[in-house]
Order: sequence, then C-alpha cells, then structure tokens
Amino acid sequence: MKKHSLLIHGMAFILCLSILYGPDKIQAQKTSLVRVHENVRETPYPQKEHQVYINPTPLLVPKSMKTEALIQFELSNDSTFPAGKTMTDTPKPWLMFNPHRILEKGTWYWRVRSVTDKGEKKAWNPVWKFQISGEEPQEPQFVTPSFQAFFQNLPKGYPRLYCFLEKDLKTAPQRIASHPEYKDMTSRAATAMKSNFDTDPNVYRYIRKYNPYVAWLQTAWLLTRDTQYAQKMVSYTRHLLRTKPDKALWKDDFYSGELIESLLYAYDSCHDLFTPQELRQMEQMIFEVAKGHHMVQRSGNEETHIFNNHYWQHCFRQMLQIGLMFADRNETAREMLEYCYEVWTARAPASGFNRDGEWHNGTGYFTANTHTLYYVPSLFSYLTGTDFLKHPWYQNAGKALLYTFPVGTMSAGFGDGNERQPVPDRQRLAFADFLARETGNPYAAWYVNHCQRDLRRDFELRLYRMARSEKTYSDSKQLPEDRGNALWLEDIGEVVAHSALQNTNRNLFLSFRSSPFGSGSHTLADQNSFNLHFRGVPVYRSTGYYLNFSDAHNLMSYRHTRAHNSILVDGIGQPFTTRAYGKITRMLNGETITYAVGDASNAYCGVSEYPMWIENFKKVGITQTPENGFGETPLTKYRRHIFLLHPDIVLIYDELEASRPVRWDWLLHSPVQFQIDGKNATLTTRYEQKQFSSVAQLFSNQPCEITQTDQFVCPPDPKKMKKGQESKYVNQWHLTATFQPSAANRILTVIRILPDGQKMSELIRKGNTFTCGRWKIQAELDPSQPASLQVVNTRNNATFSLGNDDVQIGVTTYKRLEKGSSVLYDKIDGEWLVHEMSDYEPQFTGAGPAK
Repeated sequence: MKKHSLLIHGMAFILCLSILYGPDKIQAQKTSLVRVHENVRETPYPQKEHQVYINPTPLLVPKSMKTEALIQFELSNDSTFPAGKTMTDTPKPWLMFNPHRILEKGTWYWRVRSVTDKGEKKAWNPVWKFQISGEEPQEPQFVTPSFQAFFQNLPKGYPRLYCFLEKDLKTAPQRIASHPEYKDMTSRAATAMKSNFDTDPNVYRYIRKYNPYVAWLQTAWLLTRDTQYAQKMVSYTRHLLRTKPDKALWKDDFYSGELIESLLYAYDSCHDLFTPQELRQMEQMIFEVAKGHHMVQRSGNEETHIFNNHYWQHCFRQMLQIGLMFADRNETAREMLEYCYEVWTARAPASGFNRDGEWHNGTGYFTANTHTLYYVPSLFSYLTGTDFLKHPWYQNAGKALLYTFPVGTMSAGFGDGNERQPVPDRQRLAFADFLARETGNPYAAWYVNHCQRDLRRDFELRLYRMARSEKTYSDSKQLPEDRGNALWLEDIGEVVAHSALQNTNRNLFLSFRSSPFGSGSHTLADQNSFNLHFRGVPVYRSTGYYLNFSDAHNLMSYRHTRAHNSILVDGIGQPFTTRAYGKITRMLNGETITYAVGDASNAYCGVSEYPMWIENFKKVGITQTPENGFGETPLTKYRRHIFLLHPDIVLIYDELEASRPVRWDWLLHSPVQFQIDGKNATLTTRYEQKQFSSVAQLFSNQPCEITQTDQFVCPPDPKKMKKGQESKYVNQWHLTATFQPSAANRILTVIRILPDGQKMSELIRKGNTFTCGRWKIQAELDPSQPASLQVVNTRNNATFSLGNDDVQIGVTTYKRLEKGSSVLYDKIDGEWLVHEMSDYEPQFTGAGPAK
C-alpha cells in the first residue's frame, strides 16, 4: 500500500503534477492468510515473510521445536554465525529470546537447538532469516536492558513490592490527611478493620471476598503508618496459617492469585511483625499455591499463546511479585523473575503485536489489565533506569483511551463486557491519570481532568496516586489543536471517529471493527461491525449481556455475529477462532470526511476448531450447525466502506459476493424500537431522553424484506443476573433486512442524526445519485460493475472517490495513480490536500499465505 498526498496550491492545476509520497506501510502478500495471528504458535517468528513489529524483535518458536528440557537461540547478521558477530543465548526452558539491543538495518539470521538438562546439545535446526528495515513508524525502536541489569538492582529490604514509591511513602504520613482521597481510603480501611475475616472459621472459602480488605489495609498502613492496620493484616495472616486450607479451591486462578497476593502484601509490608517461622510458613504456602496453579513455571505457555487473558490480567503480576520477594535467596523464584522479565519484553503489553495503546480484546476487558499495566513499567523502569513507558503501546495509550471511550459516553462497544459501563470506568481513568503523571500525555490529562469524581472512586491505583500526592499534569480544558477527529488503531483493527470529541452533547461517535486478531477469547464475532453513539447514548450498538463467558445467551445472542451490526450469509455468522479475522485496509481522514474500509471476506470460515469452544458448546447443548448460525459459507467478498460525513451523517457502502447465490441478512440493532417504512427501506428510531431521532435508509438494486424483533434467540438467564438489578437486562431491538438469494449485492446505507429542533435534509435519489443537503453521493449499486463511490460536499468541495476513473475536484482533475484506490480531498492538518490510498495489509505473525 502507498498513501500519496498532494498539497493544493491552486485549483487550476492538474493534481498529478506534484505528488508527495507519504510513508509507505509494509504490506503482506496479497493472497489470503489462514490467520493473521496463530492462537497457539505453530510458526517460528520472525521469518522472511514477516515485517517485525518492533526493533529489537523477540525470537519465538512453537513448543514442538523444544524436544529436550532446554532450548538455545543464536542470532547473527551473518548466515555462518561466526564468533564475535553472533548472539548465543544460555540454554533456557522457555521458547523466546530477546536481543536486548537494537538490530542494525539488513538481513538477520537465527536458529535454535534443544539441550538436555545435563547440558547435551542437539543439532541446530535449519536457519531462518528476517529483515530489519530501519524505518519508522512501521518499525519502532524500543530496547530493554538485560535481565542481569534488572536483577542486580533488586531491593534488599522490606517493603519491596512498591520500591518505586519508596521515597514518596517516607513523606506520606506527614501530608496524607489533606489528600482528597484520604476520607475514602480510611473508610475502606475501617471496613476491613470491622470485619471478622481474621477469625472467620471458613476463612479459606472467602479468600476472594477478603483479599480487597488486605489491599485496603496495606494502602492505609503504607500511607499513614498507623499500626492498627498492620496488626489487622498480621492477625488475618496468622489465622490463615493456623487454619487448614481447602486445596481444591486452588484450581481457580483468581482464587489462587488473590490468596498469593494477600500473603505477599502481609509478608512484605508487615515483615518485621512476623516471627521467622511464620515467614517461612508464608513463603511455603505461597509457593505451594503457585505450583498447584502452574504459576511457578509457565515456560512455553505465555510466549506461544496470542490470548491468555487471566495470565496477563493478574497471574503474571503475582508471579512477578513472588520472584521479586524471594529471588535473592530462592532459585525457583529467580527463574520465575527472569521468565517474567523476558516474557514481558517479548509479548507485552497487549500481546506484543499491538502498538495501538488499546486492548486487542476490546474496551470491556481493558479494566482487568490496568493494575498490571501500571505496576510493571513502574517497577522495571525504577530498577533498570530505562523508561519502559517509551514502548510504542504506552506512547499511544493516552489518545487511544480517550478516543475509544470518550467522556460521558459509552465505549466503542467491542469485546466482552463492553456494555456494562455507561461512562468511562474508574480503572481506565486511574490508568489515564498514571500516564498523564508519568509521561505528560495531554490526551490522558484532558481525559482525567474531565472525570475527577470518577477517578477518585478508584482504589486499585490509590496507593500510587496518594503517595505521589497532588497531580503533576496540567489542568488544561483543551485538547491539542492537531488532535484530529478520528483514530486508526491499525494493529487491533479498529477505527473511531468523532464529530465533537470535546462536547458530549454534540458528539456523534462512530466506531468500526475488522480485526486481525479474529474472534474468540474475550473478542466477539463482529468483523466489519459498527456502533454509533450520539449525546453519550447508543443509536445503534451490539446487543446482549455479558453474564457468563459461554452460556447459551453468550454463545447465541451476545458473541454470535447476529448480535452485531454486520451481516449473516444464509443465516450464518463468523466462528469463534482467529481464522475468522478481518482487516481494515484503508483509512483516510479530513475535517469534513472520515473514511475506512474493512474486509471481512475471510471471517465466515466455518466453525470453531478450538477445544475450549467445542467444550463450551457441548456444555449448553448447542451444536455448531447452520440451523444455529454456524458453518461453511460460499462468501468470497465482504468489504464495508464506512464514512462519518461531519457532523451528522454516516454512510455505509457494502460490497458482497459469493461463489453461489446466498441470502444476505443485513443487521442493525437499537435500544429502542424501529419505525419501519418497508416501501422506502427507511428505519427511524426516536431517543426521547436525549431528544434526537435517527433515520437510516437502505438502497440496493435488489429488494429486501425488513423485520424486527425485541426477542433474543437465547435470552439471558435470570439466575445469572445480579440480585436487585434484574430490570437492567431489558430486551433490545434487532432489525434484519433480508435480501433474497444472489451471488452478489451492493448495499448503500445513509444514516442521518436529527437533534430536536433541527430540520432534516431531504434525501433524494435519481438513479445512482443521491442528494442530501450539502452532500452529493454517487454509488454504483450494480454488482456486475466495478465498485464505485463518489461523495462531494457542495459547500466546501471536500471530495471522496472510490473507483477506477480520475477524480473531478471542482474544475480540476486529479489523475488517479492506481485503479480501485480511495482518494480524499479535504482539509487535513490545516491544509487542503489530496490523499490517495490502496489496500494496506496488516502485519502478520503466523504462517505465510495459503497455498
């Protein structure tokens, strides 16, 4: 893909005379991949067909390549691996190697061999090679120090878990009472003090209930040095030590992790109040619980899995803290610590193949990761002297946090649990506050400045905030002037656009997803789906409720494609697998027009092959069959072009093709009932509370039948609803526009938002030309013809063109450089420019194109 830009100095010039070439984006070969990211690594990475995500890149191999207890890596820019020019790693049990130095531009070679636990070295495998381009931004540089540099600076005394706050905590007791969160902090600690959790005869049954008490007490103890809090922690811990544990409960990673965390907090912050024997007992129990849950040795699991949610949410942090606490005298702990350091460098944050600053699992589960996302770079930066927040993911996070979950609005709406929060949650804001303090990011600072009340409700990062005292970032009420009204999250496959980001009452918020990570884990089967919000509430949004990871409602009416604003093919949606991937292949953005195209042609690929999902279906008695919306389809093309025509119109142009005639079900979901004008394919919804209406109108050369229902295929289970909150789980409206079987179809959708008191522009069609107020749209709806779409704003001449012909911009002609490209003429970064773009292929990490 090449993105070309041209500065317009005078409309009389032929626009092809002065092309300015923008930065190329490295693309994969343009044949279909089986998957962009393997769920469990089957392919060594990187190889010649891969473009590395970061320099230095980690080296990763599948489990099958380690045939003995250990594996050894070699890396060189010389294929003969000569001494002096080769990095040879000490044999380790894990399946990764981090160079810990910038790799020079050119070709690099690497190989591995297995090594027995007695040191016997097996033969080297065949050599792989890859390229380092040396070009940014597609190959950003971020280098971490060696583990030894980290290990030699480990703290010696106690407390050590929050050693990076040591200086702040020394002065905290003298100033903490005036902090705005002091009252809430002491109130929570008082709740813990009043609890009988240190005498409860069933203490092990309620570990997850009591763990927050320990955290609240630890926060109060470290900040105030009031010994009553420490004594309560000690009393609770001694009760644990003299009570027989129920080891059957240790199978649950949340239970095990929170038990470990409680013991670590007490061991660390109250170390001098325990006897040596008690400290030994605590250490023994920590390792016993960790070993039972396989936390002691994770080698081969985390470096080879694209998703392992619980590990990165909390298990990793707890494993790291065990290492930090005991590595100075325990070899197992030292190995745990080294593994954690290396796996974070290789695969974190956010999978390692994500530089966007948002979570690949969607906004809903971001909050489960914020504690770890704050803690690890704080610890690593402090002990190594290297700023781990320079990683591109952290550099992009401030803007991504705001754009995907704006102030006073629901989130972009992707991933499990996305529907739970009507406004930004406390954990997200706490993480934004951390970024603002540590990096000065203006987006993060603006975000939390507008959400201070919700920020102060957070208790997970409270120790950090209160220790660091007052905030250090600006109180600015304005975002950067060059912020842009849209953001393309290229690695995770999302585009978000806003008409008025700083004003919730005027903001039309469009979010669009077509993700290389596919479906499954905490992601949903929602490739090429969109959500639309206005005045902070959903206009059209995915439906269902996240009450369980895999009950019948989740599988059929929440995770399934039928629950999202996308399409079904003969009633069949996308399976839960990384094979069911999408990709956003183009994105252009100006002040007047925001445009993106998603390609979900590979997403309707059969059924899930993962044992976990097969077992989940079996448990609830649902089969992956066409009758239930699962199975093979003959789909060959599903490209969705989507626009925000600022400030109040959304335009969608769908290209649909199959190898035989199929029924096309075009889906739209709303919290309120649709008024349907079947003759004109017009769908109207009224939002009384926020005083606006929305009108969507569909156009196609093929007739459709439009129906709606407020019933779920599988309704949510009342038994899983929170007691007293049953009224929240209301039915939602699901609209289907059914186009009878055809091998190809084109659908144009125009959505107009109408605040009360404003007059709606009439939408007039003459053939393939549509006029709506200041907008003139020409759309090719005959699927036998090449796709073509032109959008012109008649007031300022902003122009978009998709197709083969040259582009008419006012009285001037732009000579298109490539057939089928997308061209935008708009005010971009303060200047009127022409940008042309062909397809961008996402960077992939697995096997090459299918043969």
